[in-house]
Amino acid sequence: MANQLSPSFGTPIIAPQYCSPGPHPVDLIITKERSIGENFTVTDTTGNIVFTVQSNIVSIVTPRRHMFLFDANGNPIVHLRNSVFSSDVWEAFRGRSKESRDLIFRTERSSLFQLRMKLNVFLANKATDVCDFKVKATLFGSSWDVYIGDSDILVAQINKKLGTIFSREKYMVSVCPNIDYAFIVALIVTLET
Repeated sequence: MANQLSPSFGTPIIAPQYCSPGPHPVDLIITKERSIGENFTVTDTTGNIVFTVQSNIVSIVTPRRHMFLFDANGNPIVHLRNSVFSSDVWEAFRGRSKESRDLIFRTERSSLFQLRMKLNVFLANKATDVCDFKVKATLFGSSWDVYIGDSDILVAQINKKLGTIFSREKYMVSVCPNIDYAFIVALIVTLET
């Protein structure tokens, strides 16, 4: 990847088991499934399933989009839902919950009038409204970098590989050691839905 990933930080957000110790980054492949809705399969570089993501179909009955991140055994880890008022705001809850006490983080997309998309990420249960992580896209939106807050500390990189008639869209992900890669996957699946 173009930029050098930053040194490791201890940052369990979803759970500590998703913070792989160093010295090497965790490399994942997120494949967008050919199905109705936004479903994804997340594998490691050897093809082992790490996570799956399943979404609902948005309708008049369920106007809010819901996505669920499952571990390799099919256990629900994170429930992602977008705001009824804006598709640019997402909330992440533990398991299948939608209770405020189980909120993990929320994301807000920056202004639509900017040339490069930015996503501000706010962890739950904190006193300030300063973003904890920021996702910045390249000019054409084919890759994203994840930084700690407004710093230049790079903790993950995502490169989008467009699909064809014969292949599916993929995201190549590299996450720094000790950074919660389940958290990074949850961010990625909300980027283009």
